[in-house]
Amino acid sequence: MKKRTPISAIMTLDVVTLNYNDDLTTAEKLFKSNNIRHIPVVRGDSVVGMLSYTDLLRISFADAVDEDENTVDSVVYNMFTIDQVMAKNLIQVNSSILIKEVAEILSNNEFHAIPVIDEGELVGIVTTTDLINYLIDQF
Repeated sequence: MKKRTPISAIMTLDVVTLNYNDDLTTAEKLFKSNNIRHIPVVRGDSVVGMLSYTDLLRISFADAVDEDENTVDSVVYNMFTIDQVMAKNLIQVNSSILIKEVAEILSNNEFHAIPVIDEGELVGIVTTTDLINYLIDQF
């Protein structure tokens, strides 16, 4: 196993982002159409938060209500803003950090994605899935 590999070797480069002013319906569409579970939230060029699909599930009452799921989701989504639901005060890393260090950060915290920022610019995202796929490739 390569021990000094930078996170840039495994991070996702083509990052789907949400604008701070987008709504949660837009977020859900992005999650589903891109088959992803984490989206960095940007305001201008700055990453200000991370929204996960789990964050949306937490506020959705669709399973508890006997109505059309899409109607319930849209009503619930209109009650909240991205700012109210997203994770803030993110840990960010740069693309030269070692995979081992990122694995340690993720294993010691309760989140599953980290934005990768170089010189103030979002250059990628690394998730627990990226790490698992890296480990699988090693065997």
